[in-house]
Order: sequence, then C-alpha cells, then structure tokens
Amino acid sequence: KMEEKVRKIISEYIKRGHVEVFVKIKNVEQQDVNVKVDKEVAMTYYNSLNELGQLLKIDNNLSLEKIISLPEIISIEEKEEDIDQIWVHYEEILRDALEQNKKMRIEEGMHLKEDFILRIEDLREMKEKIALRSPLVTQEYKEKLRIRIEELLEKKEILNEDRLENEVAFFSDRSSITEELVRLESHFIQFMKNINLEDQVGRKLDFLIQEMNREINTIGSKANDSEISLLVVEMKAQLEKIREQVQNIE
Repeated sequence: KMEEKVRKIISEYIKRGHVEVFVKIKNVEQQDVNVKVDKEVAMTYYNSLNELGQLLKIDNNLSLEKIISLPEIISIEEKEEDIDQIWVHYEEILRDALEQNKKMRIEEGMHLKEDFILRIEDLREMKEKIALRSPLVTQEYKEKLRIRIEELLEKKEILNEDRLENEVAFFSDRSSITEELVRLESHFIQFMKNINLEDQVGRKLDFLIQEMNREINTIGSKANDSEISLLVVEMKAQLEKIREQVQNIE
C-alpha cells in the first residue's frame, strides 16, 4: 500500500531512469509492547530437562532465568504502526526530497546544455571541413586515374578523355556525401531545438544521436579519403561523449 503511494509520487517528478528509495522509520516514542510467555513450551523444556537430569544422574539446577532464556518461550509483540498516520509525515519528507532533487537536476541540466552546445558546434566545424574536402577528393581521384592510365598506355595510345570523365563522374556519384551532410546539419538543428525545450526530451535526443551516428558512418564508408576518415573518427568520439551525457537527461 505504502509502496504504491511512493511510486505514484515519484512518477510525478521523475519520468525517465531508475530510482531506488530506501525508507527507515525510527520511532523515538515509547511503544506499547505485549510480552507473551508460552507456558506449554516452558513446561516441555522443564520436564524434558528433568528427565535428562535423572537419566544422567545430574542434579537439577534449573532456574527461572535459565528457562526463559530458552528459544520460543518469550515473544514480544509491538503494537502495529498506524500506516496512515506515518504516511502524512513521510509524504511531506518525500516531496521535499524530490523537490531538492528536481532543483539539482535543473542545475545539472543547464551545465549539460552548455556542454552540448560546445560539442555540437565542434561537430559542425568538422562537418564543414568534410564538406570543403569532399570536392577535392574527386579531383584528386581524376588526377590519379589519369596518371595510372597514361602509365598503362605508355603513350602508345591517345587517352580517351570522354571515358575518363565518365569514370570520374561515376566515382563522384558513388562517393557523394552531399545528402548525408545535409541530413546531418538537420539533425544538429533539431538537437539544438530540443535542448531548449522544457519538456522531457531525453528519448528524442537519443534518437537524434542514433541518426547522426548513421549519417557519420555513411560518410566514412563513402568518402574514400584518409583526411575525411580521420574527421569521421573524431566526430564519432565526440558524438559518443554526447550520447553518454544524454543518458542523464529526462
């Protein structure tokens, strides 16, 4: 009964994550207790020990103190606590603790927001570097391909410029990362919008990070360039740091 009430109140304050609550109630007031003596068990002990003493020819030196120290002779029952009365005080303490937790999470959230802004800007800078590098990859591929073909032909044949351009165009189309860069920027914009909302955005941010990671992976697989690959590794490392921090967002 009390656990259900606690769970309901916590759900008003915390929507995401795992929460453990430990309650220890100590009553400093004098409690009503009821002492019970099980006479039948005491008599059974007494008779059995007497018989054992006679059998072993040992004098019976049983005392009342020794008898009541034997198991299950004396039991103490405390008066059952009034749960409703306890709850009145406990609810106030619980809500106060949750309010303090809320303030602490708001402060932590502000720090995380500042950190996210810096990291997203860092990702944007790396994305722009990739965007600038990407057209050069095609040009470099064209030059390398020209040199390779000329070496194979050994100047015995005239290089077919049309075929070269077709091959370069095919490479450019296959390795184009324009769409991925556009979608990545869109994800950055959505991420920044969500961290400014007062709603529960943790799951939305999780989803956006997954989408960012997908685009970054695709860029790495299509780029065919060592410089872009290094930038992709840096972006993934930065994104992982954001993902870890997002786990603390409700």
